[in-house]
Amino acid sequence: MKLSGNAILIAIFIGIIIGALFGGALPQYAVQIKFIGDMFLRALMMMVIPLIVASMIVGISNLGDVRHLGAIGRRTIIYYLATTGLSVLLGIVLVNITRPGVGVERGETLPQQRYTTSGQTLILEDDARFRRTYDERYKIELTDQNIYGVVDAMTTTKVTVTEWLDAKFQQPTVPNATGVGIKIDLVVAARVKGKEARSVFNAIIDMLVGLIPKNLFSAMVEMQVLPLIVFSLIFGGVLTTLGDKGKPVIVFFDGLNDAIMKIIHLIMVCAPVGIFALVAARLGQAGGFIGFWPELVKLAKYAMTVIVGLLIHGFITLPLILRFVGKRNFFNYSSNMLPALTTAFSTASSSATLPVTIECTEENNKISNRTASFVLPLGATINMDGTALYEAVAAIFIAQTYGISLGPVQQAVIFLTATLAAIGAAGIPEAGLVTMVIVLNAVGLPIEGISLILVIDWFLDRCRTTVNVWGDAVGAAVVEQLEASES
Repeated sequence: MKLSGNAILIAIFIGIIIGALFGGALPQYAVQIKFIGDMFLRALMMMVIPLIVASMIVGISNLGDVRHLGAIGRRTIIYYLATTGLSVLLGIVLVNITRPGVGVERGETLPQQRYTTSGQTLILEDDARFRRTYDERYKIELTDQNIYGVVDAMTTTKVTVTEWLDAKFQQPTVPNATGVGIKIDLVVAARVKGKEARSVFNAIIDMLVGLIPKNLFSAMVEMQVLPLIVFSLIFGGVLTTLGDKGKPVIVFFDGLNDAIMKIIHLIMVCAPVGIFALVAARLGQAGGFIGFWPELVKLAKYAMTVIVGLLIHGFITLPLILRFVGKRNFFNYSSNMLPALTTAFSTASSSATLPVTIECTEENNKISNRTASFVLPLGATINMDGTALYEAVAAIFIAQTYGISLGPVQQAVIFLTATLAAIGAAGIPEAGLVTMVIVLNAVGLPIEGISLILVIDWFLDRCRTTVNVWGDAVGAAVVEQLEASES
């Protein structure tokens, strides 16, 4: 069955809907089918590296004159930088209009509250109660002793922490049995610990150094896409200079590329089941509707700001570029990309979606292999429109939550760092959380604020990945048209 068949596309949509209902209503059972989604995701990831190498070598060799590589590369980079910049600017404008962080509570401070401790447990005195309970994203500080502990379990009158730490020396300690003064606030998320010192300069240096792997096969094993792109470009370019000696090698990779695309056809027959399992299991891990919905409501204004920004960029900005620069009809082009877009939403990974993106772009939208094989792998690595928009919104949201006013200069810094940091974000789930540290550090915002958005980030991650993939697809059409206009 062909990937573009309506039957598979309808089945994918049904899989998403049923998966959401199953994961939301029966989370304890939904998490048990995660292995089915993992198998589908692994099957897609299995094809990424051979597809990148084979398709790029064939695409570059099809250029004929390797000097054409400079033109297509220049157009691709300009497009990606331009659309990423537009998405960041849109996010900054929206978050300043909606101001979703104003009034959001991070925790609470009880400067006169008496307490007693027993081991790792703290109990409020005088029949006092906390306004609400908190989870492991928060820490409780004993302000009079300069000691804190990360919340492990909690009621409105009692807190158990993982361990007590001295706030100054970060060493385990034993608190006094009684005291006065408590503060509850966010703690640095475990997923970004160790990244506190990251900067745009570090990210750019790491990316440049990473272009040249110590071992090519090690880069394949570790899914390092950029160095493989560089190798494939050089290898394909050299093949075009070998004349008759290079032709058998090109024919080999051409056949390999066709074989890989056939395997992707087979994998996509199983896509409805795999996508069903991925959606159900992820919602189940979030506690189903009961666990996820209250957190979404708490951050509804923030979530809506991100989603509205993604919708504007995906349905207005990119379609206008597609129509007036790419000379393509939005409805036809986007409908042909639906299998890739739904896969992006379910996997939250541009890299895992890459095989489907290439197939939809080449077979459904008739973009040439020479364009798609260059633009799409590069886009899956460095083109992160949705991620960049999200990082700009999240950074200013965190500033608003902490009551920190950001002037035009600081917001300009956010614009630059969000654009550059998004380029360094790997095409894997939640990579934006790590690069978010870069944006926050650039304007001196507390990275503890990241913990506030973690509970709903998995959902927004899927939304922004879908926009990332859509931006890649539009880029292929734009570059194809620009190439054709010069030939």
